[in-house]
Amino acid sequence: MILAHDLGTTGNKASMHTDDGRLVSAVTVTYPAHFADGGLAEQDPEDWWNAVVQATRDLLARSEVDPSQVTGLAISGQMMGAVLLDAEYRPVRPAIIWADTRSSAQTAALEAVIGQGRAYSLLGHRLNPTYSLEKIMWVRDNEPDVFARVRHFCVAKDFVLHRLTGRLATDRSDASATNAYDQGRGAWSPDMLAAAGLDASLFPEVLESTAIVGTLTAAAANATGLPRSTRVVMGGGDGPIAAVGAGIVAPEDGAYVCLGTSSWISFASDTPVYDPLMRTMTFDNVVPGSYVPTATMQAGGAALAWVSELLNPHPSSAALSALVADASTAGASTSGLYFLPYLLGERSPYWDPDAAGAFLGIGRHHGRAAMTRAVLEGVAFNLLSCIQAFREAGAVVDRIDAIGGGAASDVWLQILADVWGVPVRRRTIVEEANSLGAAVTAAVGLGLVDDFGAARGLSEATAEFVPDDSRHTDYLGRHRVFLDGYASLETWNSGRTRS
Repeated sequence: MILAHDLGTTGNKASMHTDDGRLVSAVTVTYPAHFADGGLAEQDPEDWWNAVVQATRDLLARSEVDPSQVTGLAISGQMMGAVLLDAEYRPVRPAIIWADTRSSAQTAALEAVIGQGRAYSLLGHRLNPTYSLEKIMWVRDNEPDVFARVRHFCVAKDFVLHRLTGRLATDRSDASATNAYDQGRGAWSPDMLAAAGLDASLFPEVLESTAIVGTLTAAAANATGLPRSTRVVMGGGDGPIAAVGAGIVAPEDGAYVCLGTSSWISFASDTPVYDPLMRTMTFDNVVPGSYVPTATMQAGGAALAWVSELLNPHPSSAALSALVADASTAGASTSGLYFLPYLLGERSPYWDPDAAGAFLGIGRHHGRAAMTRAVLEGVAFNLLSCIQAFREAGAVVDRIDAIGGGAASDVWLQILADVWGVPVRRRTIVEEANSLGAAVTAAVGLGLVDDFGAARGLSEATAEFVPDDSRHTDYLGRHRVFLDGYASLETWNSGRTRS
């Protein structure tokens, strides 16, 4: 048996799999995140560890698997964060997670030294406050007493891996999401570290995602209930890992969309995909020697969760489902109502930390269903901009498989198909795609399967949503109105945050 953990923003989705990756059982252990004005987004790393311990014990109990049958485990984790540790590998402050956008000044400082164009060619990513390097600089510049204690940097999965094995390391996929990693050289970038004024000793060793990090320490074995001989495979960042879980492991497998807290469009590629306008980014893949071009928006599923919490006095999954069902027949952009889904600033396509969410064109006649429909369409419109950026860079995007919690919604998937003009398919694995990808990565690393192609047979398309040509044509026109909405508010948003 293989254990897999996916450290997301809202909780740890953990699953038990057979040695060839097939799902046996899954649990989710939630934990909080702290968001505040000014772009703050933080979590307690101890919550991640406690969730891994609880989920492991819950899975063992639920599946009635003898711990001695567990061959190994791997972890998928949220990317682009900053976990800062002291000499004893203890967190010196809460982790700054991907959604935090406080480091605008540090981003500007990097731009002044190295420039956006050169950085993008080195990193496969543009300079932006959402990345780890800028976050580390922010702590140094704003919390000098805290930073004086810092000896190590890592991201979410790496922190848990250290707790499990006593070894601090990262993999290529997560390293490529820090803005400190030279994608061409496959190593930490001396140029970026010099521009940031940071010492290379802060950064962990970089391994392949399939590498065996070690076995459990006595403390980790006691906490989780697993034997000390359990082998721990590195795993990777949640974006590239999700691609594996969706069966997207080579260029011929097409593209996928993840409708999680953040949402993204991605596909596997033999080479990085560079956009002249730097709207998209490229991660190193967990599949050795390959890449994952990606366009990520900050608030996809998070925007839908937000409007549900706003409109429901007692938010619940049932209340959310009812809202979405009502939205299936409501009019939003058809009646002039648009939603800009920039609740946490924005990455692709704008890379604008000052971007803000907004309902535009709202009238007295618009109700709960119309507002919900506008949110669903707003996410679809923004992701259409991302798809267009890939196409302009030469990528072929002619079908898209959907994973993540939002993929359970027929209403949303039909909207996506109509807006994008391509078939959208739901996979049998929806919310467990990340943990499934981690399980396949573990199986490859442990030598239980020959290669990542095994992922293709672990899920299948269960429903296909075909675009209506007439609706797609209409949506293309309304997409231009949506783009005008952002452009009209761009200067206002910038002034709002600086007043």
